Amino acid sequence: MTDSATLPAKRNVWILVAAQAFLGAQMPMIFTIGGLAGQSLASNLCFATLPISMIVLGNMLCATPMSALMQKYGRRAGFWAGCLGGSAGAAIGAWGLVVASFPIFLLGSFVTGIYMSAQGFYRFAASDTASDSFRPKAISYVMAGGLVSAVIGPQLVKVTADAMVVPFLGSYIAVIAINTIGSLLFLGLDIPRPPVAKQGESLGRTRLEMLKTPRVAVAIICGMVSYALMNLVMTSTPLAVVGCGFTRNDAADVVSLHVLAMFVPSFFTGHLIARFGVERILALGLVILAAAGVVGLSGVQLGHFYVALILIGIGWNFGFIGATSMLAGAHSPAERGRVQGMNDMIVFGCVTLASLASGGLMNCSGGTPEAGWNAVNYAMIPFLVLAGGSLIWLMLLPKQQAA
Repeated sequence: MTDSATLPAKRNVWILVAAQAFLGAQMPMIFTIGGLAGQSLASNLCFATLPISMIVLGNMLCATPMSALMQKYGRRAGFWAGCLGGSAGAAIGAWGLVVASFPIFLLGSFVTGIYMSAQGFYRFAASDTASDSFRPKAISYVMAGGLVSAVIGPQLVKVTADAMVVPFLGSYIAVIAINTIGSLLFLGLDIPRPPVAKQGESLGRTRLEMLKTPRVAVAIICGMVSYALMNLVMTSTPLAVVGCGFTRNDAADVVSLHVLAMFVPSFFTGHLIARFGVERILALGLVILAAAGVVGLSGVQLGHFYVALILIGIGWNFGFIGATSMLAGAHSPAERGRVQGMNDMIVFGCVTLASLASGGLMNCSGGTPEAGWNAVNYAMIPFLVLAGGSLIWLMLLPKQQAA
């Protein structure tokens, strides 16, 4: 980290990197096995990915209250609430597996969304004590912590998925342990609470006023599209890989490389943003996402899955970190809780729809895994057009009007 960062900012970033690495491992675990476990419990295969959709729905519904909680009580309180939600969700999910109840399993997935919501604020917390020049790098470093989770998560699935008589039960017990141990990391976090506005002081822009700000609106759109398309493809990938004749371990390896691709670029994404500008990096991310769709449509050999998912990961990294950096620089401290909660509610609302659509497209489009996989990749096109068009519009606006 550069000398331009203060010691408290560096310490906070390292704590958040560790949290992203260790606590974050539960997300690739659950995303790898959620659809497969759902497929074994659901009476209709079209609902196989519904558990993952419920996680994202819980994330979306928790975004605004989680942001408000952190605004009032601080980041540490919010992150502890996330760990509690992660443990509770895993416990309920494990219960659902033991009694073979799809509704109970779905409830556990929904509660897991509390953790996912809290994790989404790690990136914003990294910018709270960072200078303007250090902000994109701080966000990027924290996202890079996902590199470790990308290794730990899928490997834990291999070790725990069949460790007990009930398939996947061991994985959910491991998630409880991860949240319990990982919650201790936040004891060292030192991020001041936002100052409480005194009577008569401005509380900043309303949500509607912020949505009318071009830079805020485009940041939300690009973040929404980047995350939704990544989720759309990743959710259906284990089903597609297994459906096309490969093994569950093959699916875990594909997801593992995908998550690595999501986070390895984080070591330099912040530097690229600082050098070339956030708009150019966002545009590059969208181009890479489009390239992933082309590869996905070109075949269903194992190599096609690997390349497509690697490209999806890199495109997500540039798009999502770029959108986060753009948004973090477009609001005041007083507006922090309002705009960040609104952003994540909109972003993960779209991600929820994408994950819901993923199972239907994969299992109920054309009758074969190949046809379903093609439908998933074709579905990316209109969203890429939306994000690309909005970014071009922003870049053509005069700087004063875009701010």
